[in-house]
Amino acid sequence: MQNVALWCDQVAQRVRDEVRALRLDPMHDGAQVQSLIERLSAEVVIGSAGHEEWEASVASDVAAVSQAVQHSICGFGPLQPFFDDDSVEEIWINDPGRVFVARSGMSELTPVVLTAPQVRDVVERMLRWSGRRLDLSQPFVDATLPDGSRLHVVIPDVTREHWAVNIRRFVIRPRSVHDLARLGTLSDHAARFLEASVISGSNIVVAGGTQAGKTTLLNALLGSVPARERIISCEEVFEVRCDHPDWVAMQTRDASLEGTGEIPLRRLVREALRMRPTRLIVGEVRQAESLDLLVAMNSGMPSMSTLHANSAREAVTKLCTLPLLAGQNIPGDFVVPTVASSVDLVVHTATDQYGNRRVREIAALTGRVESGTVEIASIFADHGSGLERGQGFPVRVENYRRHGFDVAEILSGDRALIQAAA
Repeated sequence: MQNVALWCDQVAQRVRDEVRALRLDPMHDGAQVQSLIERLSAEVVIGSAGHEEWEASVASDVAAVSQAVQHSICGFGPLQPFFDDDSVEEIWINDPGRVFVARSGMSELTPVVLTAPQVRDVVERMLRWSGRRLDLSQPFVDATLPDGSRLHVVIPDVTREHWAVNIRRFVIRPRSVHDLARLGTLSDHAARFLEASVISGSNIVVAGGTQAGKTTLLNALLGSVPARERIISCEEVFEVRCDHPDWVAMQTRDASLEGTGEIPLRRLVREALRMRPTRLIVGEVRQAESLDLLVAMNSGMPSMSTLHANSAREAVTKLCTLPLLAGQNIPGDFVVPTVASSVDLVVHTATDQYGNRRVREIAALTGRVESGTVEIASIFADHGSGLERGQGFPVRVENYRRHGFDVAEILSGDRALIQAAA
């Protein structure tokens, strides 16, 4: 092990020297750098293997050195094995000696022990790809990694002593709600209804807590959008993924060192409406952008979004509150009826005690307001034994009928023929 560690240091230094001399970028010129690493690893290990008894292990030593140096130069160092493990859903660092991962919703402390310089080095390497910055004036950062993972970092003195790093990976990439049904996230019955709702242009809000699978469910819903439509998505950090042929993704931008150039999410929503969308997606509604989203929904723009909330009812209540952040001239008696008339469905998802993500409720807004409270009706609900059909019914039945769906037949439990609009 000591020899391997020594060889790794030697090879890494030689690789860095040649990378600088050849002006290569390890992130973009990965294949060329990998070939360089393999060649130098073989030279160093074989050149050092002067003892005959080592000959049988030279190949494995070269492979071990090559992999370690590749992780160090092209990857994310000691964290790279977790990126290569498809069962790891999230990685976080509380301090250099405490690195955690989550698998199947359950967290575990790993044996990886880093140093403070290693943590800073791996974070800086991640941020080089995204182009975002992290310093005393900007102690928080959200960024997207090359594999689509989401990076969040907080540095002292916001944290007590060490850099706090969270890397959320998206290991499940469903192409449709039926993929989630096969995974047990929701029932086939509910999946058929949601697919018909998306095709029919329903305004849908996906609600849930952190790591409840909101973005995963949103991505699955996007798989049902007809190919002829144009999707524009707005997010703080790129997380939405879909295979749609006509899709433009936009993300926010932080202010520069001079304090200029910031592009908030609300600005993106307004700009998206000028880009001829037929479907608007807002990655996560947190603040005043909720008003612009509601205005788009109310004007006939089919839209979908995610929202942090503990239930479908709380999601509706939050949607009635967030637009008030847009300014003092936004009255509550305007927002509440707008929510009631604009949002069609709220899908609530949550994580159970075993770390499994499940859709807990699908509720429809009836369009009525009683004593300042938006009325909702439960279409599907999980009372402990999976999603079951409730008494609720979607309001805009004519939209389903226009796209060839019989809502009564779908909700009755009979297998309706789902016709994808050509």
